[in-house]
Amino acid sequence: MTEEIIKEMILYFNKDVRRINHALKVYAFCAAIADLEKLDDKNRLIVKLSGILHDIGIKEAERKYNSSAGPYQEKEGPAIAKQIMEKYPIDTEIIERVCHIVGHHHSYGKIDGPDFQILVEADFLVNIYEDEMDGQAVASIRSKYFKTKAAVELLDTMYL
Repeated sequence: MTEEIIKEMILYFNKDVRRINHALKVYAFCAAIADLEKLDDKNRLIVKLSGILHDIGIKEAERKYNSSAGPYQEKEGPAIAKQIMEKYPIDTEIIERVCHIVGHHHSYGKIDGPDFQILVEADFLVNIYEDEMDGQAVASIRSKYFKTKAAVELLDTMYL
């Protein structure tokens, strides 16, 4: 089913290849970290769907507010994510959790579970590279936001 959601995300972003590639990279890290951390099937699915859809609110945020800032993404993303997921046989509880994560994924003080934690770590693993962050910024992000053993190991291997 994640393949169908990936296709929906690609169709939604249309020719915005940069955002499509970002979502695919975050999804890949989400899947790897969730597996390495041995999450159960339900939480693995939540993490994977969150990875695919975490930035889905950007287009609407730019249209409505002329900004891709985090708070606008968080405001606009859940409704779009829900609309996409409701086309498929996904439990309501999973849809609601993914929408919660999409709606708060820049609000790090609201991390309330391993599924949300892994999405944040995966997004940082990609953003560090895409934003060409220096070692000092990476070390700061590591100490503030990285909690899972798998993500810390990946971060250290890749950047520190």
